[in-house]
Amino acid sequence: MTRRYDFNRPPHNSLSAEQAEELFSKVDNSGHTNAKKAERQRIRRKKYGHGVEVDPLSTDDPSGSNVGKTIARVSAFIVVFMVALTVFIMWYSNNALSHNTGNLSNDVSVRTVADALSGGVEWGGGFTQFPQDFSVQEADQNTGRIEVSVIDTTSESALMCFSTSQMQASALSVAALLNQNIDTVIYHVYVHVDEQGAIQHSSNFGFAQPTGDVVPFMTFIWTKNTASDGQVRFNCIVTGMDSDLQEMLRLQVLKEPTEQENDVAVDGTNRR
Repeated sequence: MTRRYDFNRPPHNSLSAEQAEELFSKVDNSGHTNAKKAERQRIRRKKYGHGVEVDPLSTDDPSGSNVGKTIARVSAFIVVFMVALTVFIMWYSNNALSHNTGNLSNDVSVRTVADALSGGVEWGGGFTQFPQDFSVQEADQNTGRIEVSVIDTTSESALMCFSTSQMQASALSVAALLNQNIDTVIYHVYVHVDEQGAIQHSSNFGFAQPTGDVVPFMTFIWTKNTASDGQVRFNCIVTGMDSDLQEMLRLQVLKEPTEQENDVAVDGTNRR
């Protein structure tokens, strides 16, 4: 049997033409069927900040979220923060340079020497840092002596440790010897070694520190002498190196000659 459908009959749960006309006659311009209730809700949202008035035809910000203004404020804050951070870093660096070097040339004590080792000193137009592990055995203007010990944990080889320690010892010693009451600076260098005697160093950006035995590596002794003609002479002596260490440094400094270098005599003439 064929079932006929009455097209004039409205679908189930839908409004008839009369019901739709009655409903839309009650809807105000905000889309709410109850004008008084809609007005109360708008007043409440405006008073307590729940919701914003949205104008979908607005060309500025139809969503009413003011994203552009928020981004501009955040960008301005970031720029101001970066400028302030740069100024602070420059001020801190300049203050550290003048503070540490000035203290050693004018006043030498255990505190000022420890501050110099902790903060670094100016040297050769740059800024020399020292190992984090250090101790000050003596720093006295009455005796004219400074004696410190450091543990190098960053150098990967004996040659690197020698060159780095020499630069650090020179920076500290020259800065201290500028003090008229100081004439001797002793700089002891220690390293960590493994069971085979190889130098250990830190890894993983300094988070993994060496755990081997701490042994003496070498000592730099800087002295200041005033000659009869008034000239001031600085002298440096490197001590504490055993024969094995000296041979190791010699092999690393004096590289093995190549075949081409072997073919050239000492006087510069070609053997061939």
